[in-house]
Amino acid sequence: MGVIVLSTVVGSYPVHFNEKNTINKLSSTLGLYDPYKPAIFHAVESQLKAGIDIISDGQVRGDMVTIFAKNIPGFKSNGNSFEINSKIQKPNKHIGVNDLKIAINFMDDFLENSDLPEHEKEKKGVKGIVTGPYTLIQSSSLGNAYKNKDDAIMDLAIVLRDECLALEEVGAKLIQIDEPFFSTAKPKNKSQDSFFGVNKEHILKKAIDLITCDISIPVSIHCCGDISNIISELATFNVDIIDIEIAGFLSNIEVMENHLSELKGKKIGWGSIDTKNPLVGSIEDIAKIIEKGIDLFGLENLYIDPDCGMRLLNGDIAFSKLENMVKAMKSLE
Repeated sequence: MGVIVLSTVVGSYPVHFNEKNTINKLSSTLGLYDPYKPAIFHAVESQLKAGIDIISDGQVRGDMVTIFAKNIPGFKSNGNSFEINSKIQKPNKHIGVNDLKIAINFMDDFLENSDLPEHEKEKKGVKGIVTGPYTLIQSSSLGNAYKNKDDAIMDLAIVLRDECLALEEVGAKLIQIDEPFFSTAKPKNKSQDSFFGVNKEHILKKAIDLITCDISIPVSIHCCGDISNIISELATFNVDIIDIEIAGFLSNIEVMENHLSELKGKKIGWGSIDTKNPLVGSIEDIAKIIEKGIDLFGLENLYIDPDCGMRLLNGDIAFSKLENMVKAMKSLE
């Protein structure tokens, strides 16, 4: 079968709600109806029909910060943002486990009724996704409970470690830690070590390494934007996959080329479609971007995916983008 290369998504997908029928309306009145369950089904079905291997549950219940911050004790909603007003602690129940289980069940039903060959079915799985501690803390205002963000980040890492282990236990094929704000974490000068500096045991590395220390399935960290200021640090993190924007941030190709030796042993999530562009993009153009990754890392070391989440895109556009990405990938195998 040659080299096995996997396609995946970063996480979010356009939210699709079904109109309620009589039974659903009654269930809603009784507090039993979950309006997001059909949205998860739609996200799962769309990704599988597009040909994606490692899918997500669509992250349909809100943006990446809200999904976690509203469910973790210590965070308090403050209008459109969150404030940390007490010590961060583990929630009473896991945040993403139920939606992951729903997505896995939907996927299994889809594959059971699919005519895909067995070796293609074996590649399929659902990733468990958590929003990383740095991004969650940077997205919130720091109240009086913490003297500095470092302590808050480490307390949050303990919570997220527990969440990731639970996601693995219920069947996640891969764990992804979303850290889109990592690229803003560079200090103003090398002597400043509050986040990144000369000491590699800085708080971000400690947090990520704590989260991932007992996970036995592949772990990916997703970062956005210009990674030139963080790639050396990312290469030291206890993760298997470094997932980055390429299609919408072509300068990252040169950054990766300049750090090949540091990235040895890592898989690369190669963002091959620009999710900020409302146009679908041609198979040929996507293939050219994928070829750049193949030249640097080899097809066997790549996960082919979009640049970022697709939540804000039109549903038909999102599907067509994924479909063309898979076609471009297969044209190069």
